Amino acid sequence: MASEVAAAAANAVRRTAKEMHGIVVSAGLMDKTVKVRLGGLRWEPRVQKWFKDPRFKLVHDPRNSVRQGDVVAITSSWRVSQHVRHVVKHIIAPHGEAIDERPAVPTLEERIAERAAKRAAKDERRAAIKEEQARIRAEEAAAREARKALKAERARNAQQASRAQPTQTAPATSLDDVD
Repeated sequence: MASEVAAAAANAVRRTAKEMHGIVVSAGLMDKTVKVRLGGLRWEPRVQKWFKDPRFKLVHDPRNSVRQGDVVAITSSWRVSQHVRHVVKHIIAPHGEAIDERPAVPTLEERIAERAAKRAAKDERRAAIKEEQARIRAEEAAAREARKALKAERARNAQQASRAQPTQTAPATSLDDVD
């Protein structure tokens, strides 16, 4: 079941993903996130000329593999946080230390497997929490029932005690009796 879902997700991502190339301009400031500059041009009609107009994307780097200055390929992915919607696909040209000395960039299948494993662990934790809460609710309900039964028992005992004692009536005093 989980493998079918993972395969379907992988196929959906492969069909819609467009690979973009950019340069890492900020790395190491945020955990597992880098800032990538993508090229772009803007036409200025007043001077009839194209100007550089780069776009910047926050990109998920699952294993902190890329360094500032690297040329990377990025692709859209599931949303990691509010502003992070892309992921590093692979490093095209490293800057600084060699690629072999860095943690490997995970493939799409590896990322999907990690996500499925994290989701399964989360589902297990939630199931355990729900089970514990249900047990606590059952204990509380049993305690409430015990308190109700004890209260009813006390009321019956008090009622029986009141029946067992003869009722004392006050002497009748009326105006006719007084002379």
